Amino acid sequence: MPPSRRTVLSSIAAGAAAPLLPGGTAAPAASPPGDVVGKISAGYQGWFSCPGDGAPIGGWWHWSRDRFQPPSPANTTIVSWPDLSDLDHGYPTAYPNLGNGQPARLFSSYDQQTVDTHFRWMRDHGVDTAALQRFDPTGDEGPTRDAMTVKVRAAAEATGRKFYIMYDVTGWTAMQSGLKADWSAKMAAHTASPAYARQNGRPVACLWGFGFDDPGRSFSPAPCLEVIAWFKAQGCYVIGGVPTWWRLGINDSRPGFLDVYHAFHMISPWMVGRAATPEDLDSYYANVNTGDIADCAAHGIDYQPCVLPGDLSSGHRRHGDYYWRSLYNMIRLGSQGLYVSMFDEFNEGNQIAKTAVSAQWVPAGSGIRALDEDGTVCSADYYLRITADGGRMLKGQLPLTAVRPTPPVVDGPAPDLALRRPATAGSQTQAYAAGNAVDGDAGSYWESANHAFPQWWRVDLGAALSVSRVVLRPPPGWERRTQTIEVQASTDGTAFSTVSAAAGRVFDPATGNQVTIAFAAATARHLRVTVTANSGWPAGQLSAFEAYAR
Repeated sequence: MPPSRRTVLSSIAAGAAAPLLPGGTAAPAASPPGDVVGKISAGYQGWFSCPGDGAPIGGWWHWSRDRFQPPSPANTTIVSWPDLSDLDHGYPTAYPNLGNGQPARLFSSYDQQTVDTHFRWMRDHGVDTAALQRFDPTGDEGPTRDAMTVKVRAAAEATGRKFYIMYDVTGWTAMQSGLKADWSAKMAAHTASPAYARQNGRPVACLWGFGFDDPGRSFSPAPCLEVIAWFKAQGCYVIGGVPTWWRLGINDSRPGFLDVYHAFHMISPWMVGRAATPEDLDSYYANVNTGDIADCAAHGIDYQPCVLPGDLSSGHRRHGDYYWRSLYNMIRLGSQGLYVSMFDEFNEGNQIAKTAVSAQWVPAGSGIRALDEDGTVCSADYYLRITADGGRMLKGQLPLTAVRPTPPVVDGPAPDLALRRPATAGSQTQAYAAGNAVDGDAGSYWESANHAFPQWWRVDLGAALSVSRVVLRPPPGWERRTQTIEVQASTDGTAFSTVSAAAGRVFDPATGNQVTIAFAAATARHLRVTVTANSGWPAGQLSAFEAYAR
C-alpha cells in the first residue's frame, strides 16, 4: 500500500531562525469571511474502530497494525494515548494496565457518543469547522467511512459546527474517475445539511495530495487540473492540500504543478514532520510562508496554512510553546484561515484532542509519552484551550502576542469532583435544570427563576472530600456579565459554612468566560452557591460547576 501522509517528511534542513516581527501586514483576502476564511478548521480522522462497536470494517481499525488482534506494545499504530474521562465506555486492549492500575482502554470513533463528545470539545474551544478525512472508499473501509460521514454530520448539526469533505488521494489509482463518482453518488448529498461548510456561497471540498513527490501520489498535472475544474463546475469552493514546497517545486513537491495549485480557491500547505522547534517554525515563516501568502495574494487565492501542536512522541511540544509559535506566526502573517493538523491523530502524535496527562494515565512500560513529558504538568484539554486562544487571536478578540497566554494547567489534571454528581437548586426556569451544570456539556445550563434573588444551587459529591477550588462557567459565547456569588460547604447537607464570601464574579469571553474561586481546603460532601445579582440577566446562571481538591 502506498505511504500515507504521515510518512511524507521534508528532506530540507530548517535554516536559521528568523527574528520575530512586532506585527505583519495582512495580505488581502480573496474571499470574505465564511466557514473557512476567517475561521479555525481542524482535520478530523474519525477512523478508530474496535471489536463490538458495530462498524462494518470490524476489528481494531487504525489502533493495531493487525486489526484482527488487539492493540499492544507489539501491535500498534499509535504513539499517543487518549484521555477517555469524558466518555461513558472504552474497549479493553492487550496493553498493560495504566500506571494507576486501571485497565488500558481505547475509544471507537464509530460510537456516536465519541463523535458527539469530540464535536462538543470543538464547540467549547473555538474550532469552527471540521475537515472530515476521506480516503479511497472503494476498499473494505468504504462502508465505515460512509457511516462516519453520517455521524459527523449529526454531531456538527447538534453542536453548531461546520464540516466538509477532505479527500486524500493517497494510493487512489482511479482517482480521476473515483473522486467524481464518490462525490456525485454519496458526498454531494451531505451539502444539503445546514452544517456543511460553505465559502462564498459554495459547498467546500478539499483535494489533498496533488503534486507530492512520492509514489503514492504519482498523478501528472493534467488529470489533477481536470478534477479541480470538475469540482468547480459542480459549484464547489475547492481547497488544495498541497506540499510544503509547492511554490518552488522542490523537496516534497514535484515541479510543473504551479498551474494546478493556482487553480484552487484556497491553498493549504502541509507542515507535519517539517519543524521540530519554535525556531524551525520561525525559519519556515521567513523562508516559506511569507512567499506563499504573497503568491496567493497575487493570484487571488485564499491562504490557509497548517498550525500544529507538535509531535508529542518526539518531544516537540514544549508544554505549548511550539503550538503557540505556530499560531502566532501564521496569524501575524495575515493568513485568511488556519488549518489545525490534527484533531484526533493519535497515530502521529499531533492531536489536540484530550490526551493522557501523566504516566499514571498511559499503559505501564509502554514508553508512550504523556503531556507532562518535559516535566511540566498539563491538563488533558490543554491543546484545546490553546486552540481557543488562537482562534480568538485570529478573529481579533485577543491582541497579537508572541507570549502564550494559556497556562498549562487551569482546571487541573486533577479530576472534577462534581462531574455528573446529583445537583439540586432552589428553582429553575423551563428545562434549564440544576443537573445541566454538572453534565459535562458546556452548552446546557441551569437558570433560576427570574427576578427573584437570592437563588441557590448545590451539588452532592457523594462523600466527604477535600475541596480547595471551584470553577464556574456560563455557556460558551455568552457576553460579559458579573454575578454576585457566595460559595458554601457542608458535610451533612444541613449545616453550611462559607468558604468564599459573596463577591462580584466577572465572566468575560476575552479571558475564557470562566471564574476560578480558590479557598482554604475544606472537607465537604455538599457545595452550594448562592447568587444575589447578575448584570447579564435577572437570574442565577451556570453551565458548568467544577470542584477540585487542589
